[in-house]
Amino acid sequence: GGAVYSPAITDFTFMVENTSYMFVTGPNVVRTVTHEDVTTEELGGAGTHTKKSGVCHGAFENDVEALSKLRELIDFLPLSNREAAPTRACADPPTRKIPALNSMLPPDADVPYDMVSVINKIVDDRHFYQIMPDFAKNIVVGFGRMNGSTVGIVGNNPAFLAGCLDINASTKAARFVRFCDAFNIPIVTLVDVPGFLPGVAQEYGGIIRHGAKLLYAYAEATVPKVTVITRKAYGGAYDVMSSKHLRGDANYSWPSGQIAVMGAKGAVEILYKKSDDLAAKESEYADKFANPYPAAERGFLDDVIMPEDTRAVICNDLEALADKQLDNPSKKHGNIPL
Repeated sequence: GGAVYSPAITDFTFMVENTSYMFVTGPNVVRTVTHEDVTTEELGGAGTHTKKSGVCHGAFENDVEALSKLRELIDFLPLSNREAAPTRACADPPTRKIPALNSMLPPDADVPYDMVSVINKIVDDRHFYQIMPDFAKNIVVGFGRMNGSTVGIVGNNPAFLAGCLDINASTKAARFVRFCDAFNIPIVTLVDVPGFLPGVAQEYGGIIRHGAKLLYAYAEATVPKVTVITRKAYGGAYDVMSSKHLRGDANYSWPSGQIAVMGAKGAVEILYKKSDDLAAKESEYADKFANPYPAAERGFLDDVIMPEDTRAVICNDLEALADKQLDNPSKKHGNIPL
């Protein structure tokens, strides 16, 4: 009933499998009103809310695991929005090189990889706490530490939907970015996004409005923002993912980065559709734009870095930005496109 809105307005909601349920109207009411036959678990169980509705941020097998994981989460968070993000003693050197990242990406840019593996290699002691791991898997959000200090991490995940941004991914990431900004937690963004997911269902569902939530969240955030492009960064999705145009503090790319309006194949089919040699035009376009240097020349990137140096660069920037002060224009509150 109405009490279900109490957890809905909290920062995080977690459930225990097979014992926790949330719904506005129960199965009996649903059966009477809409003639849909559904079980309690199917209607409002942990699986439903972690994988389909996105109401729940995580689910655990039992109460003991839930309490243990919640303690782990709370350890990343400040005591209040007036406190700085907590810092812990760290034995993992901030200058640690990660040679494995140099060969992390597949040679073929269309072959997926798991962004979680990249994140695990970058953060302190490979300790990354995912939020909403089973919902909108095409984007990864969660907490880690860099040189002992808590950071919020957002990353496109090419292992699911090629890392495209869709309605659910945009909403999931936007809420996380706003939480980090509200509690003074720096944001690290790892980008590999070919664009927004096309399709009638997405357009009818309001991808324009929902995608704008993520753009708004990044633009509004005043905490330190460090962004690293690992591979693709195409079109409007590039802008949305904490680009320089959204007040990103430090923006980098690996040499494998591709920053363009769209991929070479799609661009050539539009620009040279009457050409007799599309393959040659595609190769020419790729040579010219399928790299990070044109964007760097225009000031959209601060540097092109080797993958193995990613951790050291991020830690160095976060230290330099620790005292960042930025105030948004005075107003009662913003008007995020809800």
